[in-house]
Amino acid sequence: MDNSEKYKAPALDKGLDIVEILATEGTSLTQGEIAKRLDRSVSEIFRMLVVLRRRGLIALDEQSDRYYLTTQLFELAHRIPVVKRLTVTAAPVMRQLAKDCNQSCHLAVRSEDSVVIVGQVDNPGNNVLSVRMGARIELWRTSSGRVILANSEPSEIDGTFVNVPHPDGVTTQQLRKELTEIAAKGHEQMESFVVKGVENISAPILGFDGFAAAALTIPYMGRFRGGVPIEDCLMFLLDAADAISVQLGGPSRAAS
Repeated sequence: MDNSEKYKAPALDKGLDIVEILATEGTSLTQGEIAKRLDRSVSEIFRMLVVLRRRGLIALDEQSDRYYLTTQLFELAHRIPVVKRLTVTAAPVMRQLAKDCNQSCHLAVRSEDSVVIVGQVDNPGNNVLSVRMGARIELWRTSSGRVILANSEPSEIDGTFVNVPHPDGVTTQQLRKELTEIAAKGHEQMESFVVKGVENISAPILGFDGFAAAALTIPYMGRFRGGVPIEDCLMFLLDAADAISVQLGGPSRAAS
């Protein structure tokens, strides 16, 4: 019997299952809907819902009797020193970047097989394209994920090919080629995986070890009037990523 079988906490498992299903659904659910999705009875999860509400991790809309996640988990995550330092350092740089380019920008970190948006700044104009704070996106479905992976340790890249296969069946050989090109250029520029007409430009934030700690991305929207050319936005983005990297103790792109 391994430790995973020896040490069990069924109640904790139920509570975490509820948190995960609410996060995955991305919307509120009734008690019955939660029970159905987890293949458990309503009575099984009732106590878990009470405890999670008491701890402030979930809340109940009294009008619709639907449960939803609060921001507490996100706030707890930001108490991790590395993430907190990253977001505090990046915030003023990102605000200036959004102003210079008249484009929104966001900051992402890797979390297992996904990236999580930990910073978001809207552009000052009337038309805004933004990514929800705390959003979790598949690693291969975002430029941020590809840029982070391209600038990761070789062993981490190898492990990703094994543990996080590409959802569209792209070969490892092709992916290695693409990641090598991204690392050589120092950024990625390509059409959005999600929104038509949007072109992502993304650059790595490097930590003290020279590997990616995060990615800074602009989902670039073309404008008929008053727009900043994407070539200029790329230069602003690279300078911003460089500034954040240096403040985190990472190498300067200009110096290299």
